[in-house]
Amino acid sequence: MRIALLAEGGYPYARGEGGAWVDRLVRGLTGHEFAVYALGRSERAEAAGMVALPPQVRDVRALPLWGPAPGAGAVSGKARRRRAQALEQYRDLVGVLAGDAGANGVADRFASVLYGLAELAREDGGIPALLRSEHAVRVLEEVCRAPGARPLVAQAGVGDLLLAADQVERVLRPLSAPWYDEFGDALATADLCHAVTGGTALLPALLAKRFFGTPLLVTEYGVRLRETLLLHRAAGLSAPVRALLAAFHRHLAGEAYRRAALVTPGNAHARRWQEHCGADRERVRTVYPGYQGPLPEPAAEAEGGDPTLVWVGRADRGKDLIGLLHAFGEVRKEEPGARLRVVRAGEGDPAYLEQCRSLAAQLFPDEAADAVTAGESPVTFEELGSPGAPALPDAYAAGDVVVLSSVVEGFPVTLVEAMLCGRATVSTEAGAVREVIGGTGLVVPPRNPKALAEACVALLRDPERRQRLGAAARERALELFTVERNLAAFREIYLDLVAHAPGRHAPLRDPDGTPVPFGRPAESRVPGRWTAAPAWALAAREPAYAGAERRERA
Repeated sequence: MRIALLAEGGYPYARGEGGAWVDRLVRGLTGHEFAVYALGRSERAEAAGMVALPPQVRDVRALPLWGPAPGAGAVSGKARRRRAQALEQYRDLVGVLAGDAGANGVADRFASVLYGLAELAREDGGIPALLRSEHAVRVLEEVCRAPGARPLVAQAGVGDLLLAADQVERVLRPLSAPWYDEFGDALATADLCHAVTGGTALLPALLAKRFFGTPLLVTEYGVRLRETLLLHRAAGLSAPVRALLAAFHRHLAGEAYRRAALVTPGNAHARRWQEHCGADRERVRTVYPGYQGPLPEPAAEAEGGDPTLVWVGRADRGKDLIGLLHAFGEVRKEEPGARLRVVRAGEGDPAYLEQCRSLAAQLFPDEAADAVTAGESPVTFEELGSPGAPALPDAYAAGDVVVLSSVVEGFPVTLVEAMLCGRATVSTEAGAVREVIGGTGLVVPPRNPKALAEACVALLRDPERRQRLGAAARERALELFTVERNLAAFREIYLDLVAHAPGRHAPLRDPDGTPVPFGRPAESRVPGRWTAAPAWALAAREPAYAGAERRERA
């Protein structure tokens, strides 16, 4: 089976968890061939190079969404007419983004304008430059100032309009990617398009379905729409620019969810967002990500010693280590010998980590809060790979209870790791925490240090309960969160979607309507290079026919 993987800001450049699960998927499904279509979000990520690719990845095609737009090229009379039409389509598109998102028929209007613009971009490579031109900025200004535009959008100044035009061109750049040639690109002959991220990667996947009828599978292991909106805010974009971009991404996600043969969220939290944005629950199936690395053995509790809590993860504000330190202060009142080990795994926020160290020194002034070796302080700050925690299983085994204190969380990988190690856990209810834990750990409200402390004390005082919960947690993790389970799910999904997809390619015909024998390349179902259009098939598209086809499209 030939699979086209589409990703924005991820595989094959990302080296974190965002690209790791895709790498595990590709490596595990050895019976298929993959072509990767990568939409790059930063020059820095692409400069670092790609991860090592397995042999089943036959092709990688990259389209940077950063940097200047491609040049306009030569302008003929036909090109001028197409670009005038493109400006009108752009006007309609901006009108949808600037108007009332809840108006009747707005989703259909968005889809109609988007596909119309895509048809023009497919024929004219100068559309990206056009969308950054002064003409586009004027169109944008006219629409934002017109009656019916939302008040927030109408407040846009000159700087906002220039920035909005630039950002809208970037998200529309995939329309002009050289990926939609019926004979010259692997996207046309793929059996299935798998968008392994949301965001702009959905756009070429939708066009493949539009132009070639390719079935679409959408997988999101986070709420990509929410992440995009937060990134816009963090980047300091003004409110009018954020409003236009948010409308585009909401409509794009909704169109993809409606057109997808199947949507596979990584947890129920993401699933609720997708259904809210238009996904049909009959075509949504939760597929949990698989744990990366060899499965650890269950960790035995150390006999004797002080009762110990362990926190593992990236030190950033969403993890609420400040709240955990305050909760640990309450724990110490009930269990004076208790200890807390903070083990950093992965990059975080150095300034936030220093703030946590300072708070620990204030809460426990009689002890050195920045010590690394256990025994000198009730709170120790360590790094994964240090002598006290050389590997993840060692970090989890060093405590009696594993704590997660997040206020913002997607899929809590650290909880899965702790469960596989057979550890009892206390977690705050954020993201998919409750779904992951099930009934195998204690869950408390976020930003509630008192409740967190009470749950920790309850488990620290009950070894039998800890052992029972830890054993149940490991069994649950082995049942739901292994790579093998993830691969089996996608292997079944791929076969099911392709088996139920209708025949997509009608016979090639000449200008008189007569079928051209062997006008399309034969399909390959064995490992090897994707079948290219043979010379005789290309010869069948003689200049007269090719010209007639282009005139028909125009």
